Amino acid sequence: MAGGIRENSSGDDLVENHEINVTPFIDVMLVLLIIFMVAAPLSTVDVNVDLPASTAKPAERPDEPVYVTLKEDMSLSLGNDTVAREALGTSLDRMTDGNKDARIFLRADKTVDYGQFMEIMNLLRDAGYLKIALVGLESLPAAPAPVPAATPMEPAP
Repeated sequence: MAGGIRENSSGDDLVENHEINVTPFIDVMLVLLIIFMVAAPLSTVDVNVDLPASTAKPAERPDEPVYVTLKEDMSLSLGNDTVAREALGTSLDRMTDGNKDARIFLRADKTVDYGQFMEIMNLLRDAGYLKIALVGLESLPAAPAPVPAATPMEPAP
């Protein structure tokens, strides 16, 4: 019989105890929890490694990059020449000698609407130019604000 056996007050009938003692189970779980709490940080140790340098040669840059510029007034320029949107594909074909694999550098004024920018990208895609590189300015991360010098507290009079 599981559990303890107790005698009835009359002494003739025995009553079964159906309670499970969960104290040892809780003790084991707490010990396992402590083991995992101690072992988890030890398994994420940073190891300093001196990585080897790459021997791959850098990608070649084109001699004369093809720049498509979307100005603030929504006009397009191909190189230094202004181009109509309808003539963008034919002007690009003329400038790249029909090479559809030529990389096109697309740049736009920061005030240009995203929808207008995507429209130019779609024009380039429709013309068959799929290698489009977006051009932006590199900026240095902002320097943290200077912390004001602590002023000594004067005792209250």
